[in-house]
Amino acid sequence: MKQRVIGDVSVGAIGLGGMPMSIEGRPDERQAIATIHAALEAGVTLIDTADAYHVGGADEVGHNEELIARAVREYHDDTSSVLIATKGGHLRPEAGGWTQNGHPEYLKEAAKASAKRLGVESIGLYQFHRPDPAVPYADSVGALAELLDEGVIRMAGISNADPDQIRTANEELGGRLASVQNQYSPKFRSSEPELELCDELGIAFLPWSPLGGIGSAADLGTAFEDFAYIARDRGVTPQVIALAWELQKSDVVVPIPGASRPQSILDSATAPTIKLGPDDVARLDAARAADD
Repeated sequence: MKQRVIGDVSVGAIGLGGMPMSIEGRPDERQAIATIHAALEAGVTLIDTADAYHVGGADEVGHNEELIARAVREYHDDTSSVLIATKGGHLRPEAGGWTQNGHPEYLKEAAKASAKRLGVESIGLYQFHRPDPAVPYADSVGALAELLDEGVIRMAGISNADPDQIRTANEELGGRLASVQNQYSPKFRSSEPELELCDELGIAFLPWSPLGGIGSAADLGTAFEDFAYIARDRGVTPQVIALAWELQKSDVVVPIPGASRPQSILDSATAPTIKLGPDDVARLDAARAADD
């Protein structure tokens, strides 16, 4: 698979988002592990998770981290090039409920707990999951700087951030901000300014829900006729065209589609082989949902 760079680490151009394997409706463990193994077979070397990817409740915290760690351990081949990225600061104390905790001491303890669940001494990429309105943003990111300096994490990232927060984070980290993970897809395009800033600064941009989210990904071709048209012309799925379109936005883009079945991630992993012409890209840039 073609490579992209996060910080100083080369990864496959498509990553794997772990959320669908651990929230409501999650597959059984064997299917989830088979999905992760299929991703590795396809050349995926970035796997994204979070301590909050679970169905809710204190006894579920870290479910997805532990699942991914087990799958990587059990894989039959060398996994030394696999980058596991996780996040902290976004909590799910009960099913359907979310809250934030951006206090520095909490984030530092959360990162250490994540490292233990992942079975690593140093987390490859640790991301502040979501801004906490009760805590100054610079204070939260300052915890990531301390974690970097202590060697608890190797790279630091942020998620759900606006341009000012990206600049603040990069300044607080002394220019060491490795990634920004924001929602971005044909359906959700309001993160264009953040993508453009990341391109300017050379910071990896990791679109989450790059196919529109769990409830919308399967219907992408129905909702966006232009993506379906180009997909038919190329003999691929509309989902592959969406990922290829995102990849051509910038060399800093690494989409992380979620998957709960091997077939889904194997399909997504073909996106880097698709080359879209300028007319295709312009058409997709202008595409809007059929019901708009």
